[in-house]
Amino acid sequence: MSEVRGEEKERRRLPAGRVAAAWAVHAFTASGVVTALLAIAALIAGDLRLALLWLGAALIIDGFDGPMARKVRVSEYAPRFDGAILDHVIDYLTYTVIPALLIYRFGLVPPGWEIPAAAWIMTTSLYCFGNREMKTHDNYFSGFPATWNLIVLYFYVLGSGNWPNLAVIAVLGVLTFVPFKYIHPFRVATFRPLTLAVTALWALSTFWLVLRSGPETPPAEASPAAFWAFIGASAYFLAICAWRTLAGRREAEKP
Repeated sequence: MSEVRGEEKERRRLPAGRVAAAWAVHAFTASGVVTALLAIAALIAGDLRLALLWLGAALIIDGFDGPMARKVRVSEYAPRFDGAILDHVIDYLTYTVIPALLIYRFGLVPPGWEIPAAAWIMTTSLYCFGNREMKTHDNYFSGFPATWNLIVLYFYVLGSGNWPNLAVIAVLGVLTFVPFKYIHPFRVATFRPLTLAVTALWALSTFWLVLRSGPETPPAEASPAAFWAFIGASAYFLAICAWRTLAGRREAEKP
């Protein structure tokens, strides 16, 4: 009983402004569920482009809430609420469930494969979200980090066919369990200024391509310059991931 009272007294001593800032960050994180709802509404309405834009908004929220949480020290000033769990719940919805539904709803795989593909995405992603060693010591993801929202985006921008899409889904599901390294653009220290600049280029070109495209105008035709900026930025990320994976293997082989 005395311990409980001590904890209550300790909480009362916390600066009100700091506590309010911590809860404001939690509220910002929670707003991701609203963008998820709007993406689902667009999905139901049959508007893939709008659904992708709302998932993009969710991605922006997820990109900024972590640095904000660390800056205001949410675990210290809102200790009874676990922001990491909140983040995981919303991420599983926006990174996995809704993209799986988009693949099912819009027939992005061959007929008859919609449910198996969506189920494969949702089940393999469970390992990613439950993996305690998902992040490496240098802040890379170990194994494909279940960023299926980005994969559906690539399907849309590249206009890839149903069978190639299915093959990519199958391979990436397997790679969830393979310890290749995938970059976290905000947290990896190596080449961070360049990576942040490329991330900004990728985000702006992606937004422009999705915004300008339509049923009669594929993204590559909507803005060729933005399309090639998107391709170049994507190649950079692939190169960084391949380099760090190979470097990690060489380090592990050293006596």
